Amino acid sequence: MGQQQLLLIVLGVIVVGIAVVVGINLFNASAEEANKDGIVSDCTNLGAMAQQYYKKPQSMGGGANTFTGWVIPDGLVVTANGGYSALAGATNVVITGTPTEYGWTIVTTVTSTTIISVFTPGP
Repeated sequence: MGQQQLLLIVLGVIVVGIAVVVGINLFNASAEEANKDGIVSDCTNLGAMAQQYYKKPQSMGGGANTFTGWVIPDGLVVTANGGYSALAGATNVVITGTPTEYGWTIVTTVTSTTIISVFTPGP
């Protein structure tokens, strides 16, 4: 009878251990996905700011139908989700969002009428 109880205890410990490992993996995957969603949201917000700059007349501090001269506002270069950089041309802006913990990036291309974000996996 003692061997059977010991076997059940060992089996129970193994099952609980496996459940804990699976739970940790699910939590980490969920945290990474939330970070990805946050960076896409930040890039979309920055893209909307770039479009506002594009459409605003030069006399009001805008680009007068060009993205040239647009920069990311100082307070938004680094957020809780990650860091951002922008390359502004005459007809588009390419915003790159990089998380602090993961190796992938989000590249967002902004034109006068569209904002498109693309996930780029890391090495």
